Amino acid sequence: MSLIKKIETYMSEFMRLLEECVNIDSPSSSKHQNDKMADWFTHHVLRLLGGNVVRIPNPVYGDRLLCEVGTGDRQILLVGHYDTVWPLGEAGRRPFRMESGRAYGPGVYDMKAGLLQAIFAIKALQDTGRFPADKKIVLLMNSDEELGSPTSREWIEEQARQAESAFVLEPPMEPNGALKTARKGSGRYRLVVRGISAHAGVDPQNGISAIEEMAIQIQRLHALTNFNRGTTVNVGIVHGGIGRNVVADFAEAEIDVRVTSSEEAGKLEKSLEGFAASLPGAQVELTGGMMRPPMEPTEQSHSLFRLARDIAKLSYSYPLEEAQTGGVSDGNFTASMGTPTLDGLGARGDHAHALDEYVVIDEIPFRTALLSELIVRS
Repeated sequence: MSLIKKIETYMSEFMRLLEECVNIDSPSSSKHQNDKMADWFTHHVLRLLGGNVVRIPNPVYGDRLLCEVGTGDRQILLVGHYDTVWPLGEAGRRPFRMESGRAYGPGVYDMKAGLLQAIFAIKALQDTGRFPADKKIVLLMNSDEELGSPTSREWIEEQARQAESAFVLEPPMEPNGALKTARKGSGRYRLVVRGISAHAGVDPQNGISAIEEMAIQIQRLHALTNFNRGTTVNVGIVHGGIGRNVVADFAEAEIDVRVTSSEEAGKLEKSLEGFAASLPGAQVELTGGMMRPPMEPTEQSHSLFRLARDIAKLSYSYPLEEAQTGGVSDGNFTASMGTPTLDGLGARGDHAHALDEYVVIDEIPFRTALLSELIVRS
């Protein structure tokens, strides 16, 4: 039986498990709920695949899972996360549902369906006798990816160093379901401005407006954007002041940075050094830095894509495309270790982080079979 035919026989169970895990809240900030999610995945990985599940304790966020199947010398890394952006109670407010060939629910697209695809891709290899004896498959399930993987980066990088290739189960690029061979790097900064408060009507001349200084600094920051080089700086959140009739003595802003290369990251970081106030008496402080290195395109990543494209075309008559994106994932970390990385192998659908996120059910067998083939042939 072909891999895709075998996977099609799993679909009833796949959808049952997808409903179960989507209906378990797993916001990144809730260790209790993410540990519950880790329990659920541990149980089903052991039940479906056997192998070994190593639970990595995390004192702040949910425990991470390292699932090993096979005993070969060649390590293939599969990467995903079970935390979501959705708050506690979201699954109760809009539980899993299927409608018109789509499955809806919090985290269904980003990225619980992708994790299940990884599990069933391995299962299909086992059940068809095609599991490669010379390989060990390591499936990483992260618990703080939506926060930037602050406690998981070193763990992911350590596993990537030992792997021949890494396949990331994040959603593909729509509208064509393209796989991702490059991602921008991202940074997070916080700008704090301090001034002197005063009555806005009685003695405004004695104040120094932190909000005015912030406005000047925002223009300076946004001027660093260069679309031709793929560099963007965005001040996304601003707070300041206590009342309309008070010269504000405090303001703060949160800033998002995206770059296409390590070289650009270095240039931008240099541009952000030595931030100084423009208004006499004001004070500014910029903190933060690059959180994820760019996933830069390489010949090795292009080679993995070409393999995937050929498998899709020759075995399934499926036209597969290659894409780059400004979004980030844990694939940024695996690629930064020099590990050939192919991202976007998760479920097709749309509207990540939105109330109407969904996956396309009929696409699941192909995407799962494609991963199985890549494991064997890479």
